[in-house]
Amino acid sequence: MTAPMIIALAITLFMIILIMTDKLPFGAPPLLACLLMVLFGVTDIKTAFGGFSNATIIMLASFMVIVAALEKTSLIGAFRRTILKMANHGGYKAYVLLFIIVMLVASIFGTGSTAFYVLTLGILSTIQYSDNLPRGKVIAAAGFACNHPLIPINVTLQYGVVIAVLEAAGSAITKVNLAKFSILNLAVSLAYMAWALIGYKVLPNKNVEDTENENGKAQEIVYDLPKWKEYTTYAAFLVAVVGMILQSEVGDAAYMIPGLSAGLLLVIGVLNFNEVRNNIAAPIILMSAGVIGVADALGSTGLTALVGKTVATMLGTNVNPFVLIFAFCVLTSVLATLTGSTIGTIYVFAPMAIAIFMNLHLNPTAAAAAIAISGWNGHFLPIDGMPAMVMGIGKYKLTEFWKYTVPMYFIRLLALTVAAVLIFPV
Repeated sequence: MTAPMIIALAITLFMIILIMTDKLPFGAPPLLACLLMVLFGVTDIKTAFGGFSNATIIMLASFMVIVAALEKTSLIGAFRRTILKMANHGGYKAYVLLFIIVMLVASIFGTGSTAFYVLTLGILSTIQYSDNLPRGKVIAAAGFACNHPLIPINVTLQYGVVIAVLEAAGSAITKVNLAKFSILNLAVSLAYMAWALIGYKVLPNKNVEDTENENGKAQEIVYDLPKWKEYTTYAAFLVAVVGMILQSEVGDAAYMIPGLSAGLLLVIGVLNFNEVRNNIAAPIILMSAGVIGVADALGSTGLTALVGKTVATMLGTNVNPFVLIFAFCVLTSVLATLTGSTIGTIYVFAPMAIAIFMNLHLNPTAAAAAIAISGWNGHFLPIDGMPAMVMGIGKYKLTEFWKYTVPMYFIRLLALTVAAVLIFPV
């Protein structure tokens, strides 16, 4: 390892320790890590703080403003009242119903949709919970459910990645059964559902910033928004969501649409400037923007490629296919989380695993499919968009966060590997 690799790794571990121990406010450790990366010459200022000009972060910050405005509408008010009713009477049944509803709606958006998890977590953050259904019991389960469509019909992106890595590795297999690939995604979703049913017990029984009445039940916050402003808010929200969904077709302009929508809501007075500023500079935005700089600096040192080659060498060519696939799934998911580049990391490691399978004269489809899906199934470190939002909105301590996410992580990857080998025999 080179000196920049060692320094970058040390700073990243230091950042994780700070997050774990709550020594600094949420969002501050990544900013400190970015400063240290520049100070020790690992990267330049532009790269270290590039997260604040990252298109996804700009879109996310703008969308947080829109969600804050949406909170004031009667539609979200009705949704909150429904959740409140479930919370005041619900408990475990309400918890199960919530994350299953999220998984069903996720089927429309597909795995890893930024628009969907930002929308879902944003709405959940506006809801007050009772002691019968504390916020700590809901945010993590419903948040990570955004990544697991219960009816996985929208798998185009991941499927395209599988075909691409097979071709990149020079495999003779360039077609994969789409129905089987969808079933593989379903296996991961069912594994998550199984864990969420059990994980209720390990999630913290706590509420944060809830408004309660004298009976200990959460009360509804009522906003009096004129109808024309309310309808304008709905329109701004819909335009922003459509823009995010169509980003692949529209290009960079799509990232600006939520910002323009948020600006409109400021102009018409749905939100005042302080509300806009507080949401744009929310701790979750600082956290997300900061970790992008850390991830970019970590990747630029060449550490990612070095780790992959080292693991491939250690495994050798005489290794059990199940062990090989699982090892590369772990490697891919961890480094995809650390580097912030899911597809890029898959393109680095999947061809390595495929090449080993080809040398063993085995069918590499299972390896390609599992490793591709694993890139979207890290999440046990709060240094990527979705896990960072879950931890920030849920106000979890890192130890509380890990009690849920670490078992979730291994359960999903084990289910993924087993299903891949069964569905695509080697």
